[in-house]
Amino acid sequence: MTSKRVGFVGLGLMGAPMAANIAKAGWAVTAWNRSDTVFQGLAGISRVDTLAELRDEPTIVFMLPDLPLIEAAAQGLLDAWRAEAPQPGTAVIVMSSVSPAAVQEFGETVREASGGNAVVVDAPVSGGTTGAENGTLAIMAGASEADFERLMPLFETMGTTVRRMGPLGSGSLAKACNQLIVGTTTAALAEAAELAERSGMDVSALYDVLAGGLAGSKVLEIVGPRLAAKDYAPTGPAKFMHKDLAFVVQSAESIGVAVPMASAAIELYAELKRQGLGDQDLAVVRKAIANMSLAAAGSPGTN
Repeated sequence: MTSKRVGFVGLGLMGAPMAANIAKAGWAVTAWNRSDTVFQGLAGISRVDTLAELRDEPTIVFMLPDLPLIEAAAQGLLDAWRAEAPQPGTAVIVMSSVSPAAVQEFGETVREASGGNAVVVDAPVSGGTTGAENGTLAIMAGASEADFERLMPLFETMGTTVRRMGPLGSGSLAKACNQLIVGTTTAALAEAAELAERSGMDVSALYDVLAGGLAGSKVLEIVGPRLAAKDYAPTGPAKFMHKDLAFVVQSAESIGVAVPMASAAIELYAELKRQGLGDQDLAVVRKAIANMSLAAAGSPGTN
């Protein structure tokens, strides 16, 4: 990329440290966020009052929770491009977890609004807030080879594992697969914790021995301590896992693939939301399972 300028939309738990790392790498970052308070803790980042003011940025990153929010927020930007097309090669990067099919439709909307001058790349991330803060995210991109190569310097300011997975939509499908593994593994660890603790076993000791064998995983390493401590302070709301698993099921249905683990997990995370636990950390799936155990035994759970 010849210009180290980027617009950034969405400075939440993940977006704020991601934008901060881009700025630390020497890029000029201009950002929009619904609330202004977050800018007080971010150095080297300029702010705009409307997304339309980002119209001339060569690259614009979106890190909002879901594609409908991105589409709604981008209306002013797209209207500005309809009035006057942006520079050829403008890139819109969707780094949130979104529907693979819907992001392809969004790509067509952006192409039409920009007179063919702007392209959408989906590049969702994995690694949580720790990875966002440390600049060690895994980034899975859906883009042409040429677009991927020219955006690589930007991706490398935020992540250490960056891969092109295929054309637009492929990054989101890869993230859906990632969430299938993370969601079901976290649920399995939560079940094991409840089974162990109710049998008189120390959960931390169980996790220590599991980590030394075939059951060891990055999920166990990162989420395990929160599960063991019943620490549900949000590093990312658990309700988003239900959304992401829906993308797995939808994608599987479209090509006729059976996903029994995803189908079971989406029901579990739906129950978690029904219990009012969706705004807490992913590890709160343990509390959801504990509540289900109490309900099965005829005792009311406590949220």
